[in-house]
Amino acid sequence: MTAEPTPQTAPPSPPYLPELREAEEFRRRPLRRRLLAPLATLAGVGAAFAYVGAVDPNEPGHYPVCPLLRLTGLYCPGCGGLRSAHAVAHGDLVTALGANALAVAGYAVCAVLMVVWLVHAVRGAPTRIVLRPAWWWAIGTAAALFTVIRNLPFGSGLAP
Repeated sequence: MTAEPTPQTAPPSPPYLPELREAEEFRRRPLRRRLLAPLATLAGVGAAFAYVGAVDPNEPGHYPVCPLLRLTGLYCPGCGGLRSAHAVAHGDLVTALGANALAVAGYAVCAVLMVVWLVHAVRGAPTRIVLRPAWWWAIGTAAALFTVIRNLPFGSGLAP
């Protein structure tokens, strides 16, 4: 008894095959085109920091007041973020940390991500940063804890 021959079928394509094609297409792009998005983003962030550095948020009337602070008297996780950005733009890291330490940490993370994006673009590798749900939960929990602690008497050092 002989087994009947089965028709040859192509093995299923691996799930990462489209990503490999995308990476190859990205590598073929000229360097100018690969750098366009990260440099445009960097220019936008730089312009925003330049504006906040030039227009002092400590002077009343330039920026709107936080609605949560106005309505409840509680500091949100972003309260003091503009003052923090103003201090960073002027190179005063101590004042920036005093205005909003969470924002300073966010600026540092964004700066690292910008460097990674630029290096990947120069090397011809697409950048894809995927955070698992646990990371999003950790970030949300850290922001919530920061908000609660800065509104309690013992955490007043974190208030702007």
